[in-house]
Amino acid sequence: MVHTPTRGDGPARFGPGVPLIPEIGPGILESGVYTDPERYQRERTAVLAPSWQVICRSSQIPQPGDFITWEGQGETIVVTRRRDGGVSGFHNVCQHRGARIVKEPSGCARRFSCRWHNWVYDLRGAVVGVPDREDFDPVALDGLAAPGIECAEWGGWVWAVLAGPGAAPPLADWLGPDITTDLGAYRMQDMQLVEKLAWDVPVNWKVIIDAFNENYHAAHLHAKNTTPQDVKDGRFSTYFVFGRHAMMVIPYKGVLARLREALDHQGTAICHYTVFPTAVFNCNPTHIQLFRAVPLSVDRSRFECWELRYADPDQGYQDAVSEHWGRLKKVVAEDVEIWDEVAATRDSSAYRRNILNNRECKITAFHRSIEEMLDG
Repeated sequence: MVHTPTRGDGPARFGPGVPLIPEIGPGILESGVYTDPERYQRERTAVLAPSWQVICRSSQIPQPGDFITWEGQGETIVVTRRRDGGVSGFHNVCQHRGARIVKEPSGCARRFSCRWHNWVYDLRGAVVGVPDREDFDPVALDGLAAPGIECAEWGGWVWAVLAGPGAAPPLADWLGPDITTDLGAYRMQDMQLVEKLAWDVPVNWKVIIDAFNENYHAAHLHAKNTTPQDVKDGRFSTYFVFGRHAMMVIPYKGVLARLREALDHQGTAICHYTVFPTAVFNCNPTHIQLFRAVPLSVDRSRFECWELRYADPDQGYQDAVSEHWGRLKKVVAEDVEIWDEVAATRDSSAYRRNILNNRECKITAFHRSIEEMLDG
């Protein structure tokens, strides 16, 4: 039987006494937020590296020795399934001469060997083999390991902090009770990855997150896939900010009347959860998409869209979700296409700032969180 997410005893996100918009107000963002190379380098070290980020599905490394390599924001890492069932990770950089240790995107191994000089590393990144060891300074080799990253699992995902252990609070604390309760209601750990799409796009990573932090654009960019009733009902969307994270409840597809009666946002409406800094979970009651931005440079990113659904043999459920997913892919393609128009003005003297309305409050809050980490 398909799991049905429900609000249960969780907080009300829609209905009497719940404000539509938090008291954040309109905002202004200077263009340099997206175009300044120096700022991007600061974001790499002060925002991205010390934050928990999604790396892969737990199901992608199910057995001891299974591994996956991940590259982004100037880093390359290896995440492994340890023999005790936990996950570990390390920077994919040989400590001898700086070559990449693991070239393969995934696989299963007992150890890893750098192809250049055959230095050998264990599943945690420790150096366990050095040809002609006697020719090296023993002090330099004592306890040597590729720098570690911190890894943890939640919701069927593997998360990592690239800056290493202690750079961020524990994952549960980072996510906080609002995300773990609300997003946790979908039981993503019981879902299966059906499809993963990826695009190399010519925009700053924050442009991608901004795109999914508001539904102001839906009536215009997605006019072919949005009905006039959706546009009208969308004015009753509710927005929330939880520290660095945020969410919004969108009553599209004719569910507004039922939502007002049941006050069950998870079981009725579309719920967007922005998990700072690079993930947005687009939750429909029957299936979920992860929209993820992977920074590559100041003006280049990898945009990923992951489709998750419940493992249920009911053909009716699978057919209905597949049909909806087919339509959603067309909507997402429209988002990707508009980023070319953003890229076209990157160096224009006329592009100076971004003017945000009060329903784009999640964007304003998102950038405030980035500024706080840069200033901190």
